[in-house]
Amino acid sequence: PPQNDFLQCLSLHLPNNTGISSVVYTPNDASYLSILLSSVRSLRFRSSSTPRPQVIVTPFEESQIQTTILCARENGMQIRIRSGGHDYEGLSYTSQVPFVVLDLFNFSEVSIDVDQKTAWVGAGAIIGQLYYRISQTSKTLAFPAGACPTVGVGGLFSGGGYGPMLRKFGLAADNIIDARIIDVNGRILDRKSMGEDLFWAIRGGGGSSFGVITAWKLKLVTVPETLTIFSVGRTLEQNATQLVHKWQYIAPNLNEDILLSISIGPVNSSGVAGGKTIQANFNSVYLGGVDKLLPLLEQSFPELGVRREDCTEVSWIQSALFFGGYSIQVSPEVVTSRNPEIRSTLPITRYYFKAKLDYVQEPISIKGFEGMWKLLLEREANMGELLVVPYGGKMKEISETALPFPHRAGNLYKIQQLAYWEESGAVASERSISWSRKLHDYMTPYVSKSPRASYMNYRDLDLGVNNYNGGDGKTTTSYAQASVWGLKYFKNNFKRLVQIKTKVDPTNFFRNEQSIPSLYSKSSSKNN
Repeated sequence: PPQNDFLQCLSLHLPNNTGISSVVYTPNDASYLSILLSSVRSLRFRSSSTPRPQVIVTPFEESQIQTTILCARENGMQIRIRSGGHDYEGLSYTSQVPFVVLDLFNFSEVSIDVDQKTAWVGAGAIIGQLYYRISQTSKTLAFPAGACPTVGVGGLFSGGGYGPMLRKFGLAADNIIDARIIDVNGRILDRKSMGEDLFWAIRGGGGSSFGVITAWKLKLVTVPETLTIFSVGRTLEQNATQLVHKWQYIAPNLNEDILLSISIGPVNSSGVAGGKTIQANFNSVYLGGVDKLLPLLEQSFPELGVRREDCTEVSWIQSALFFGGYSIQVSPEVVTSRNPEIRSTLPITRYYFKAKLDYVQEPISIKGFEGMWKLLLEREANMGELLVVPYGGKMKEISETALPFPHRAGNLYKIQQLAYWEESGAVASERSISWSRKLHDYMTPYVSKSPRASYMNYRDLDLGVNNYNGGDGKTTTSYAQASVWGLKYFKNNFKRLVQIKTKVDPTNFFRNEQSIPSLYSKSSSKNN
């Protein structure tokens, strides 16, 4: 088996001061399964039927990554690179061909320069570790990244990375100023040595198509010492449909210091026919105090009826707790744990799930929303959700070609569609996934077209996958085949990504079901 030759290669080439047993795990090792499952964040891929790696490598230093790449290339093993393990389709730790998981959790150092307002963060860190370290260093420095604190920065940043401050500061990738990457030839490159093309590609185009990113340098942002948060719920009986409909005209045009997002789903209600209704939770963060927020809301969206008692003034790290599914009363240190004892209330961290995403460019009619409510009410309470996040602000100011992430001006908001379920097994899974596809089909008239756009960090293999070449397990993908999904994620930036991929990884060594293809990969894959 190729893994035996791979292991022999590692033992020959790993530096003498490295005990192979401290960084290499096979299914025969007692700790193999616990290490594998420690960062499998989607319950769909925790079952014994999920394909598992022949080898897991957990490097401590970059030379061990260089050796892993060399030995995998020599022995026909595919590499899957894992940072936090939140890939929606499990592509950072599953594959249909013999593969190695390169788990970067030891690359989690965070180093902050307060005077320069910059930070270096290892690609294996989780965003909660980054947030906590920043908060311990300064009360007014922050970084605009995601909500779920256990998401790894390696995947989040290389796919774009959005969060509660996107309307003020843009994506995480918009605020990255340097990186370290190990390429297919084992070279360790920074921004200067990799060149601006590759540096562009890894900030939104998915790093795992191009090499192994080991660290990012971030430009930190300045926020007030006091922020304000609120969450107010409105059911159908409390005018939710009309509020959501009006929200479309307001939220994308609000002051960029405000994010007003909505979470919409079915809830139990004893006072209505069928025992369920739809509730829309309007969740907000404002970069400032409540005395400034309330007049802004009263002027722009008085129908929502937000009161002073609905609002709480918090620090930036407390706002991260709020969006991460935690009480603002708990110690912020909770966000530093990959497997925290206090569980987040975010449903995506608790249930099996399937997600899809769309961008909305024209306001949806009330009738359109009512059709969504009808489909949501087919789900059990809390087992279906629409997460609706407005754009505008900084997002509409940045060119769609500035980074591979193209979803900028012209988008009012994005709407993530989520199906949750608790029961294990193929039947329950297929039932919920079928429902998510039905909802996605229903959304077609209301969302972006030509292409119907999506977001790489909400990966969806229903959009299309790369091909496999017969029985030898090697991926061979044409530009046309990859364009089926690639244009949805990257629009016209996809072509430039393919050109860069062809230059830096012509034999398509770094690959998965939705990796950027090399134009040479079909002819060279036999020798790959």
